[in-house]
Amino acid sequence: MMKFCTLIFSLISFSVSAQLSSGARIVAMGNAGVAMQDVWSLIGNQAGIAGIDKPIISAGYEQRFLDKDLNAQSLVIVFPIKNSVFGASFQKYGISSFNEQKAGLSYAKQYGSNLNLAINVNFHQLKISSYGNANTFSTEVGLQYKLNKILTVGAHIANPNRSNYSQDLNVSIPVSMQLGLAYRVSDQLLVVNTFDKTLGYPTDFKIGGEYKVIEWLSIRGGVSVNPFKQFVGIGFYYQHIKIDVATSSHAVLGYTPQLALSYEF
Repeated sequence: MMKFCTLIFSLISFSVSAQLSSGARIVAMGNAGVAMQDVWSLIGNQAGIAGIDKPIISAGYEQRFLDKDLNAQSLVIVFPIKNSVFGASFQKYGISSFNEQKAGLSYAKQYGSNLNLAINVNFHQLKISSYGNANTFSTEVGLQYKLNKILTVGAHIANPNRSNYSQDLNVSIPVSMQLGLAYRVSDQLLVVNTFDKTLGYPTDFKIGGEYKVIEWLSIRGGVSVNPFKQFVGIGFYYQHIKIDVATSSHAVLGYTPQLALSYEF
């Protein structure tokens, strides 16, 4: 009974206060990816896909708090066409009696050499065994601006229209705002940070970094302040294939490992 209550609490808290996984690479860096460029920016800040020049597909799996019944599956696809980049994301999270699915379509574009803008539309579906299904839509808007060759600022807002499920459900879609920096210290070292504010919850500060040890291997780490969480991960590259592994640690709920496999065409 206690385990079941913990699962339900985690599910509901997750639905109202956070997005689904933003990919093992970004998560390993403290989930501080608002100013990063990556295929998994489709989840965090869609402006981060604007500079991608080749089609990429990536699939992710997350086992929340090491519980085999509580997992998330994700798929992201990016397809550049001329000066624009289109993206699609699919996510599913939960257990058999309570799960949430989310599908998103994104459009991103570079303006000049410094500015990236993006808009995203999501379809949400919530399934509860004792209730049935509930559906709704939400939007997201993101931007990134390169201040110079080494420093990029990113900003993102999710669900500014405050879309929600029906009023008789005690589950809402979060309204969140992010602002952060990406600092390219060298060809080997990237440092990122993000201020993350979800309405109704304290502001969180996240910071992380990535160090490229050799051409095909990167190590990553990060922390978030509120709540305090630690992150660590590693990335492997082989020709067109990329494998990212990450683990986050919550002081009360425990560890959440995740894996992402990407292919660049």
